[in-house]
Amino acid sequence: MSVRRPWIIAGTLAAVTIALGVAQNSLSAALRQQTVQAPAFEVDPVWPKPLPNHWILGSTIGVGVDSRDHVFIIHRGDSTLNMRTEAGLDTDPKTSECCGSAPPVLEFDPEGNLVNSWGWQPGQGEGFKWPASNHGISIDPAGNIWIGGNGTGDSHILKFTHEGKFLQQIGVPGRAPNSNSKDAFGRVAKITFDPKANEAYVADGYGNKRVAVLDVTTGAIKRFWGAYGNIPSDSNLGRYNPAAPLAQQFRNPVHCAEPSTDGLVYVCDRPNDRIQVFTKDGKFVKEQQYVPATLGDGSVWDIAFSKDAAQKYIFLADGKNERVYVIDRQSLTVLTQFGDGGRQPGQFFAVHSIATDSKGNLYTTETYEGKRLQKFAYKGMKAVAKNQGVVWPGRYK
Repeated sequence: MSVRRPWIIAGTLAAVTIALGVAQNSLSAALRQQTVQAPAFEVDPVWPKPLPNHWILGSTIGVGVDSRDHVFIIHRGDSTLNMRTEAGLDTDPKTSECCGSAPPVLEFDPEGNLVNSWGWQPGQGEGFKWPASNHGISIDPAGNIWIGGNGTGDSHILKFTHEGKFLQQIGVPGRAPNSNSKDAFGRVAKITFDPKANEAYVADGYGNKRVAVLDVTTGAIKRFWGAYGNIPSDSNLGRYNPAAPLAQQFRNPVHCAEPSTDGLVYVCDRPNDRIQVFTKDGKFVKEQQYVPATLGDGSVWDIAFSKDAAQKYIFLADGKNERVYVIDRQSLTVLTQFGDGGRQPGQFFAVHSIATDSKGNLYTTETYEGKRLQKFAYKGMKAVAKNQGVVWPGRYK
């Protein structure tokens, strides 16, 4: 018996393991079968169309949609492409017939055709200074393009016409971060707009730890606040610890500040894994964490609202866990999620920014080694799984 016992034990363990595996698979299948009514999407794997001139994208850091549903992106080809393996056209002397960096700003029409491109190299510009590291691109109600920067010395915002003609430099370049400054910024992540109030909301950002509200016309800072509506502090909070009490200040970066049509502002406190909600004068309303065990880059990267009049849904890009969440805006609860890590259409590698067009389609950009723009076509309200995985075409007939 003593000789046979190890084999009996091994057989028992194998049976238990198989049983647990079957149970786990059954549970996973059950979760996949659970459905909820939510906006449904499919990736469009052939949008946008190929770029001309052997152009390729570097880390693609921002996306915005104008009133004609033209999609603008901004990327960092100058600093994030590998000259040896990716950009032989940009070396001196050229080492190959392909490829080279596209201009920093690209504009696509709704069919995915490239219709315009422009931009400058870091530090260049006549009457202005192009950011050392561009970050975010937004279109104001008049159709003008606003750009921030999160590099060293990027304490200003740039404003251009739709076609790329320089209009205004807001803030003083080269300033050190100061979350209580009234004339400069601290490495701005993103700008959004409240048309009725003629105000711009600045996620400020990678150096500062605040939301700042500007007059769109003059660029003057009208008000600002930190987490929970506190006076912002530049104190080093150290690394995020999921087991610690929630931080009373934002961590860098404050990555988005989105005003809604019903008078609220939704702020992406990225490394703290949370959205904080405020009134437009900076009074704290509520907050919600998402995947709060996420470390490093955090889970709350960027948000966009659905295009219905009530803005019923929030679409949240999570570039660390590589997915997009569909969230009920009133309760801040996740209804469903889609995406997965990878490089195929519908997958993500550092999904960084997200925007919607007038038809409800979603557009995402990917930074780091992701280096691309994707479109997710809106398919209406559907019964969808709580975890949809990759939303490949053809699931909705």
